[in-house]
Amino acid sequence: MSAFHRVLLRPEVEEYLRTVFLNDKLVTAIGSQKAEEKYESLLNNLSHPPAFTTVRVNTHLASVEHVRSLLCEEIQKQYGSLSVPVLQHPQLPDVLLIPVIGPRKDLQKLTNEVIVGAQCGRAVLRGAHVYAPGIISASKFMKAGDLVSVYSDIEGQCKRGAKEFLGTKVFIGNGISELSRSEIFQSNGTLKGIGIKMIEPIYLSPSFDNLLASYLFLQNLPSSVVSHVLDPQPGDRILDMCAAPGGKTTHIATLMHDEGEVVALDKIADKVKRIKQNATLLKLKCIKTYCYDATKALSTSKREDDQEGPPFSPESFDRILLDAPCSGMGQRPNMAYTPSLKEVTSYQPLQRKLLRVAAHLLKPGGILVYSTCTITLSENEEQVAWILKTFPCLQLQPQVPCLGGEGMMGTGLSPEHLKWLQRFDPSEVTRQGMDFDSLHELNYEDLISLANKDCIGFFIAKFVKVYRE
Repeated sequence: MSAFHRVLLRPEVEEYLRTVFLNDKLVTAIGSQKAEEKYESLLNNLSHPPAFTTVRVNTHLASVEHVRSLLCEEIQKQYGSLSVPVLQHPQLPDVLLIPVIGPRKDLQKLTNEVIVGAQCGRAVLRGAHVYAPGIISASKFMKAGDLVSVYSDIEGQCKRGAKEFLGTKVFIGNGISELSRSEIFQSNGTLKGIGIKMIEPIYLSPSFDNLLASYLFLQNLPSSVVSHVLDPQPGDRILDMCAAPGGKTTHIATLMHDEGEVVALDKIADKVKRIKQNATLLKLKCIKTYCYDATKALSTSKREDDQEGPPFSPESFDRILLDAPCSGMGQRPNMAYTPSLKEVTSYQPLQRKLLRVAAHLLKPGGILVYSTCTITLSENEEQVAWILKTFPCLQLQPQVPCLGGEGMMGTGLSPEHLKWLQRFDPSEVTRQGMDFDSLHELNYEDLISLANKDCIGFFIAKFVKVYRE
C-alpha cells in the first residue's frame, strides 16, 4: 500500500495532464488500458521521492574516489549500524548515488505533533531536518527535547501558531524538537536554525547540511546528465541562459577544467548572488555572472569593443544551455501541485523567446541543449518540433550519455527524432520505495537501472547549428 496518496492537482490541471498521457497517438501505440495505467502511475509516483539521493563530485578539487571515501564515512556516522552503499554511476563518473530507504512502515506516531509547510515537507522527504521557519503548528505543551511526529500540510490550510490541525496532513517521520512552542511562535526576531532534528524520517536519506560542501553538490540525476550532454571543452565560451542556482553552471565549468568562459545569466539579483556563492564555494574562476533577462541577451546594435556583459552579438557562443523556466511538474516528491492551468500553460511562449535568442547567439557548428524539469508535451516535444520548423539551421542530435527513455508520441516528430530525445518519466517507475532487504537483494546493475528510471521527471534535447542563418 502506498505511503502517500497520489499528487493533488487542480481539476483542470489534472484533466490537462490526462490529455498529455492519453493522447491519441500514444493510446493507439500502447492501448488505452496501458496508457491509463501509465497516467495513474505518474500521479502516484510524483508524490514519492526518487529512489536515490544523487550528488555530484566537484572533480576540480578532488578525485571521485577520495570524495566517495569521505562520504561513506559521513553516512556511516549518520546511519550507525545500518549498511547503505555509495555507488558511482558508470556513465556519469562524477555522480554518486545513495539509495533511499522507505517508506518505513514501522514508525510509531506520537502524541506531540508538528505541522510543516509543503515545501519543508518535501525537503524532509529528501533527507533534510526541519528548519524553524518551516514550522507552522505545534502541540500546546511542546518543549525543547520532546519527541514529536512531523506532518506536512499539503493543502496549505493550517494557520500559523495553531495548537491542533485536523485538515489534510501527511506523516513524514519523527524527530526531536530543538525549540519549545513558545520559542517558535513568540519570538520577536527571525527564526533560524534547526527546529526539529529528524531521527526517524519515513524515507531514510542522508542529511547534507554543511556536509563536504566544497566537494559535493546535491543535484538530481537528470540535471547531472545535461552538462555531460552539452559536452563542454576547455577553452569554450559557453552561455547558461537561466543559470540559478548554479548547479549546471558549476558542473559545466568543472567539466571544462575551469578553462574558458562560462557566462551565467539570471534576471533576479538574489539568484545571481547564489550562483556566485556556489562558484566561490567550489573554487571555480571561469564563471562570469550577470543579473540580466536572457530574453534580451541578443544585441540589436553594434557593441562597444570593451563591453563584456550582455547583450551579446550574434554567434558569440560555442555552446549554449537553456535549462528553461517551466511548469516544474516533474519535481518529486510533490504531494500537492498548486499552480493553475493558466500558469502551467504560460511557459511555452517564454521558452520560445529564449530559444529564438539562443539560436541567434550560437556559432555555426555550436551546440544548443534545451532542458526542462516538467512532463508536458507543450514544453518539451512540441518545442522541439517548433525549433526544427522555425530554425532549419538547427538539427536535432543523438545524446551521449543517454539514460532516459525516448520522447513521447503526439507531436508529429519522427520515430528517429523521438529516439534522440531524453525523457525521464516517473510514469515508468514500477515500484514505490525500497527496504533494506530489497536493497541487498539487488545487484549493482539493477540498482543503476533503478536510479536511471526512478528520478524526477525531466526532458533533454540537443541541437547543432549546421550553418549561419
